[in-house]
This record gives sequence, structure tokens and C-alpha cells, in this order.
Amino acid sequence: MSATQQILDFATAEHTLPERPRAAALRLLGDTLAGGAAGASSGEAQVLLAAVRAWGAGDEARLLGLTDRLPAPSAAWFNGFAIHCLEWDAVHEPAVVHAMSVVTAALLASADRVGGCEAEHFLTALAVGVDIASGIGVAATGAMQFFRPATAGIIGAALAVARLQGVPADKFADVMGLAYSQAAGTMQAHVEASIALPLQIANASRAAVTAVDLAMAGMDGPHDPLEGPFGYFKLFEPGDLTRYTDSIGSGWLIEEVSIKPFPSGRASHGILGAIDDMIRDGSLDPTMVESVDVAAPPLIHRLVGRAYKSDITPSYARLCLPFLVPLMLRDQIIDPGCFHEQEFANPDLVKLGKQVTVRIDDNPDHNALAPQKLSIVLSDGSTIERTVTDNLGSPTAPMSAAQTQSKRDLAHSLASKNCDPRIFDDPLAYATEPR
Repeated sequence: MSATQQILDFATAEHTLPERPRAAALRLLGDTLAGGAAGASSGEAQVLLAAVRAWGAGDEARLLGLTDRLPAPSAAWFNGFAIHCLEWDAVHEPAVVHAMSVVTAALLASADRVGGCEAEHFLTALAVGVDIASGIGVAATGAMQFFRPATAGIIGAALAVARLQGVPADKFADVMGLAYSQAAGTMQAHVEASIALPLQIANASRAAVTAVDLAMAGMDGPHDPLEGPFGYFKLFEPGDLTRYTDSIGSGWLIEEVSIKPFPSGRASHGILGAIDDMIRDGSLDPTMVESVDVAAPPLIHRLVGRAYKSDITPSYARLCLPFLVPLMLRDQIIDPGCFHEQEFANPDLVKLGKQVTVRIDDNPDHNALAPQKLSIVLSDGSTIERTVTDNLGSPTAPMSAAQTQSKRDLAHSLASKNCDPRIFDDPLAYATEPR
């Protein structure tokens, strides 16, 4: 049996989520909806709202955090953008895949389209989709050239939607092939810190829904989209799918997904979390910091090591450790409300930002986020050093109840005042019981 067929069999199999993966799915759903509601009210999302409304009217599905309704593909597109645009969405770190983003956005539109669904059916589809998207990322063996959260996410999301909508098992190969045929998104958007980055999540979310629509309309897709001569692991990136399929079904990868405490690139969280911990335990006086040096794996430098410039954009700032470090030292929080031109040009932030250095260490793993070495020079001439091995919010370094509530409260304060309160109070009901 091919590895691709093993994935299809897993996607169509009867599953009852055990307690731990079910709890993870519920926790991550709440986190994703909260961050998405905040993202839906961002300036970038509001600009794009006019465009998505122009694609056509309809009331099939809700826009996350807003009162608007649109056709399901358009709703999935907007929701995917909203979930990722603040860089606050959960990530499977070994896979380097924001697996919750595309899958949740597509499933929300799908559940609305069918008039709601059973809670367990939704959570199982979510866990299956996240597993497949993360598993494709785990199978990768090289550095990202294409934007893996979109290219892997679309496949997991399409199969999750097919499962939720009761697509016959013999159609799943077409769904996967049609999803792959629409896969897109490159790392150039990340290199340039362009707002096109969350657009790639949006496109994948919409395409996951349309892949199911096309398959159910009778269209076929390529049946060897992952391992074929022009399949995913030939064109998008090198990989060995058996790294995932040899253990598929033996556990649930959704349990390995990390929650992001800060609305910034995940590669910034090791350092930001370490600084936050030191301030909280009293070992660091933020007013004494003169310079910060970070020695980290290549991926950290590539994703968040960009230079601080006073004319940056919010999308650039979210991926700029030399801006984020001074902000954390000043505020002990990363607040998206500070991502505007006045703060970018703040002379105090600019001054310290120029003293934040991100260096590449000798780690040979192109997908590694740790370990990172932090060295802080203080105004009295002393130095504080820390080695970061686990990012805050990961399964090995979970956020406390207070930290989780702090994130939820900040997201709630940023969301529209008219958003459905169930997003924060009862996220599973919001996802499965449309009004």
C-alpha cells in the first residue's frame, strides 16, 4: 500500500477521539477562534473585506468575528486570512505548519453550509485534518521554499471538509488531487514580510472547500499527488512520506501543536518568552538592557532576524525580533495595538532595536526552532545568559492558566464589539451551531 493510500484510509476511517486529543482539539479551537476574531478587526482584514464582498453575495457561512455572511468559499477565504494575519495562530513546530489555520477556516464554512453539525463530528474532522497537514510537514526533509502552512494545510483541510460533509470514501482521492492542484504559496512573501503571507492561508482555505465542491460535482483529480513524478514531494519540497505514515493513526499530532502566546512569528517566541520569564521572576530589570544577542538555528534568523527599520509595516514588525524585543522589554506584552507607524518610529524602540543582533549558529537542521542562546548586556556591564530549548506554549512548555486567559482577554479586546460572544465563551457551540 502506498503512503498516499494510507493517508486516504486514515482520512476516511471511523475515529473516536480519545480524551487527550479531544481536549487538545477543543483547546486549540478556542485559541484559533479568539485569535481569528481579533484578526478580523485588524486594519488589513477590513481593507480586504470590501474585496471579498465584491466576489458575490450569499448567506451560506459566517465571517469569523463579524456579522457578515457570504458564500462558503468566500467565508473560508476571509476566515483563513483573519486567523493568520496577526501571526497569533497555533503551529506544529516540528512540521513548521500552522495546521489549525487552514483546517479551521475551511471547516467553519463547511459546518455553516450544512446547517451545523454534531460537536464530535466537527472535532474529529478537525483532528484528522490537522494530523494530515502536520504529517506532511513532518515528512519534509529540507528548508521551506514554498509556504508549507498553505501547501500542506490545503490537503489536510480538504480531507477534513470531505469528512465533515459526508463525501463518499471513493471520492477522497479526487478531493486530495483537486486540493493539490490548487496548492500555492511561496516563502517570498515571508522574506519580504508581505501581507500576501496570510493571503496564502486564505487561498488555501477557500481552495479546500472548492476541492470538495468540484469532486462532488463529478470532477476527478490526480490520484498520486504526493508521491507522483510531479507530486508534492517532487515539486514543492523534498521529503519522505513514510516519516509520517509509518506511525499514522498510532497517536494524534494535534496533541503536539503549540499555542502562540504572542501575536508575532513563532520563531520570535523563544526569546520573547525567556525575556518575559526573567522580568516576571525579577532576574532582569528591563530598564537596564543595553544590548541583546541571539545565536539561533538558521530558521530563526530567516524568519525573524530581519533588521529594524523605522518605516516598517505591521506585517514586517510581526516578523522582526529587533522590534519585538524592545517592545517586550518596555511593555511586558506584545500588543497588536502598538503596530503602527508612530511606534515603529519611536526613538527609544529604534535605539534598542539597533542593538538587537540575531546570529546564525551551527545547527544543521533547517527546520529547527531551538536551541537558542540569549545574551543580554546590562548598563552596569554585567551579562545575563540563557539557553532556550522550549518555546512557551509548546507541549513541553505549556502556557499557564493566567497566560492563557491574558491572551484570550487581549484578543477579546481587539475583536469587534458585535462579534458572537460564543467565540470566547463556548467556541465549540459557535463552530457547530450557526445562527
